[in-house]
Amino acid sequence: MAVAPWLEILEKTWLEPNYRADLRTSPPDVFVDETRLDFAQLSWKELGRPYRVENYSVERKAWEAEHGREMPVLVQWQHFNRAFHSLFASDLPLRLEQTRQELRAAFAGFKLSEIGEAFEDWLQVRVWNKAHRVEDAVWDPRGKRALFEGLEVRRPSILFLGAAEGYEAMQLSAMYPGGEIVLVDYDAFCRDERFGKFPEAYPFLGYNPATGSWKTYHREDFRVDFVVEDIRNLNYGPEFDIVLSVGLLEHFPDSLKPMVVEWHRKFVKPGGYVILTTPRRQLKSKLFYRIMGRLMNYGYRELMDARQLGKYAHENGLEILRCGYIKAHNGVVARVR
Repeated sequence: MAVAPWLEILEKTWLEPNYRADLRTSPPDVFVDETRLDFAQLSWKELGRPYRVENYSVERKAWEAEHGREMPVLVQWQHFNRAFHSLFASDLPLRLEQTRQELRAAFAGFKLSEIGEAFEDWLQVRVWNKAHRVEDAVWDPRGKRALFEGLEVRRPSILFLGAAEGYEAMQLSAMYPGGEIVLVDYDAFCRDERFGKFPEAYPFLGYNPATGSWKTYHREDFRVDFVVEDIRNLNYGPEFDIVLSVGLLEHFPDSLKPMVVEWHRKFVKPGGYVILTTPRRQLKSKLFYRIMGRLMNYGYRELMDARQLGKYAHENGLEILRCGYIKAHNGVVARVR
């Protein structure tokens, strides 16, 4: 009996030029569960407030100097998405070698300005290669699968707010196949480039509902509608089984966080799931955003811990079912109270 090709690579991980593929199912699941906490009793005095990332990109500062005004939020995201996508799309071993050569050439020329710029380019590529490709901390499929497991849904409709390339919605749809995905982002670049050019060969490990066994999926296997729109202008009702955001809440100060949580509440069906993730407050994350500031830090950004994320969710009307953290992100799975 012939074996399906993907079964031969189950339980394996390997490196491609711009990402890591990971089809391992064995422990550890790299999800640290803190659901036991009583978020109603936790106080902000105990928790403290999130850490602000404030080393804004020099390109934002240059834009503002040129235009004589603060960079609008949409323009911030347009700059961020193009810079971030350039990292995802890079052949990282090749780019590492190129930046090494450029750094050597700068040293040979004894030009301090060129040395500084070449060193920054080399360091950013090196950090990105380690974080995304070697450690797989950005997409983190094992951690995300662990966070998303155990949902009582069948062929779910999934709404992803601030979707970028839509990675987590595709991972959810691989685990709970047969439903539909709606990705929402107000930068058309995300539809055309970040999602549109997502690696076709990237394998999402999920389930075969016909057999109950593992199965790999790819971008072309999912039913996706990408909506380019401001979240505030969406006309959906409470019609989705899962409403998801990844790295959205931390871009809003405390005065606006209730509005962000309400975006999730208003679109989820009664009994449906709200999933929120944010970057972790840890030394690695602080160093990452310090080194990558020129490429990534265009707007308001916080780093928080899982307890703080859980507190924001709880005080804004969500019943927390799961709360914890994975490699680089906190995660909450909740229902509307």
